[in-house]
Amino acid sequence: MAVPASRSVAHERGGISDIVGTAVLVGCAVWALVSAAGREGRPEGVLLAVLAVAAGYTCGRIAGSLVPVAAALTLAVFAYVMAVAARQGVPGDAAESAAPPGDTGAVAALLVLAVGAACCAAAASKSPGRRNALLVLAAVAAASGPVLGSVAGLVAAVGVLLCSLAAARMRHRSLGLTGFVIATCLMVGVSWAVAVQALPEGLASSLEGQLTAHRVHLWEDAVDLVRENPLLGAGPDRFGDLSPTALESLNSDGKPHSAPFQLAAEQGVAGVLLLGAAFGWLLYALWRSPRTTPVVLSAGAALTALAAVATVGNALSFTPVTAGAGLLAGLATARSPDRP
Repeated sequence: MAVPASRSVAHERGGISDIVGTAVLVGCAVWALVSAAGREGRPEGVLLAVLAVAAGYTCGRIAGSLVPVAAALTLAVFAYVMAVAARQGVPGDAAESAAPPGDTGAVAALLVLAVGAACCAAAASKSPGRRNALLVLAAVAAASGPVLGSVAGLVAAVGVLLCSLAAARMRHRSLGLTGFVIATCLMVGVSWAVAVQALPEGLASSLEGQLTAHRVHLWEDAVDLVRENPLLGAGPDRFGDLSPTALESLNSDGKPHSAPFQLAAEQGVAGVLLLGAAFGWLLYALWRSPRTTPVVLSAGAALTALAAVATVGNALSFTPVTAGAGLLAGLATARSPDRP
């Protein structure tokens, strides 16, 4: 019996992105072990994050192919409940003490995931009334950022909502996904420029005021560690033991409050490249997704906002965040149940 063309094309497209994703995630896990070998590095946190992304992505692919709207709505509700609970501490937090001033972490990331999932559910819904209700839910979740103590969460979540509304009128996903890549690269580039003091004095002072001096000093320590060992880094989970700023802080969680800086300091340049490859794989999977463009771009906007939050905070230190990111990507790349 001949396989329908649409089904074979969707299977081929999904198969390639799955192979790429497997290679990237395996590379992240293996490099964490390599950078920890023979030293006091503790790769368990990285391995747990990789496992959470893989498990979330797999579950998202399964649930998204069966009940896409219900699964996305469930993720939105769960992420929002976790954001509310984050004010008392998030399960999966690797820190053993209170976060230093200027942290942008779990609440903002979970709000972004909640709004992104609600927008994906709205984009996948065929009922105008249900679609509008889901968008209202996303708006309410975004607006609650300041109430939950996260202005950054408000800004990032509103950005996701606006991108989702704009995506409803876009026919081609390539332009939107390219914009997400450029925005992420600019965010990482500006943060690095702040850390190495490469920006004009006025602009640098303004950004430091927004980021807090504490975080900038942590980033500067991370840059110093990269310069000392650019290949292997200092070893997984060793930043807090080697950073003068972290050691001098009474309530330090031992992290530089930035996923790229943490990977660079602890796993070297290769660690940062693998982190970028993981993000690139998620967007590549979205580009090849059989789902509609509004669903794809809504998920891409949420993942990009999450990347921005992770660039200036500890978002990826929380297992619910990494698992939720994988779940959202899986939902947005699953085969639609109404397709052959």
